[in-house]
Amino acid sequence: MYIASRKEVAELAGVSEATVSRVLNNVGPIKEETKERVLAAALKLGYTPSSLAQSFARRRSGNLGVVMPYLPKARLFSTYYFSEILSGIGSKAREEGYDLLMLFRNAEAPMDYNELFKMRKIDACIVLGAKEEPGELASLRRLKEEDHPFCLINQHFAGEAFHEVDADHVEGSWQAAKHLLEQGFKRIAFLNGPESYSNSRDRLTGYTRALAEVNLSVDSSLLFEGNFSRKSGIIAAKEMLPLLNEIDAIMAANDRMAIGLQQGLQELGIPRDRLPAIVGYDDSEAAELTTPALSSVRVPFYELGELAAAQIIELLGNNLAEVPTPAVQIKLPTELVIRASSKSINT
Repeated sequence: MYIASRKEVAELAGVSEATVSRVLNNVGPIKEETKERVLAAALKLGYTPSSLAQSFARRRSGNLGVVMPYLPKARLFSTYYFSEILSGIGSKAREEGYDLLMLFRNAEAPMDYNELFKMRKIDACIVLGAKEEPGELASLRRLKEEDHPFCLINQHFAGEAFHEVDADHVEGSWQAAKHLLEQGFKRIAFLNGPESYSNSRDRLTGYTRALAEVNLSVDSSLLFEGNFSRKSGIIAAKEMLPLLNEIDAIMAANDRMAIGLQQGLQELGIPRDRLPAIVGYDDSEAAELTTPALSSVRVPFYELGELAAAQIIELLGNNLAEVPTPAVQIKLPTELVIRASSKSINT
């Protein structure tokens, strides 16, 4: 006797397998139109979910957890990076009938992700702000061992089989450095983020690669570190001031630090027309509003959020069907947007 599969129901109804599971097990908010399509498809194909799958699904909360970093006094939801990623996550979650539960890290201890699942607060989790720290890695490994669905955004742990969605920061940083070198700049300072983030290490790799291609070595005196805030850009401006005569151009690991640099240098008495060429990173809305307008590497943060949400929803469906899923690690392309701040050395 032929038995239809959940995948066939999903294809006939035009939805994901996870949505089929939620409709048939009455988990989470689902649009009435979607319910009707799924039920009609299931009826037509004669599909009946197993009692085991039903029992498992009924224990679900209908929530996708989003783990946010602990950043004291930071307006997280107003920053371009977080607002774009969360918008992408929220759009996909809403489309699939899930709610979002925001979870904030404790500054004093690593996050115990497993506990969130044990308490049945969330069905799956997207992790923002993960760092290369022993406690963090151990906690993520436990999640993997317990087969809880989760996905990292913008962080890679070498040698680990985690689901990850990221942008190609090596390529993005290389594009920025190559552009400045092509303008005739050779002494390029780099204001990077903390080394504990893989995207900071990737940006340094791209910067180093671009220099090596024109037979330039990295000068450690031109390497600076901030924490991705505008304030850290202002602080870096003070650190760079004594070296400014030796600096042709500056790369910053995000727009907020680049804008802080522009502001900080002007506050220190550097006229606008004497600022070094500056390239930011992210291509936030603020990049076009600065004077001069900021050249920046565009990162598809909204799409990163959408993809991460789609991944964990698919993982949820696979868990229900007891289908093993190999780790998927996606990297989206970046693109340099050139504006007035990276003006030619000859202009």
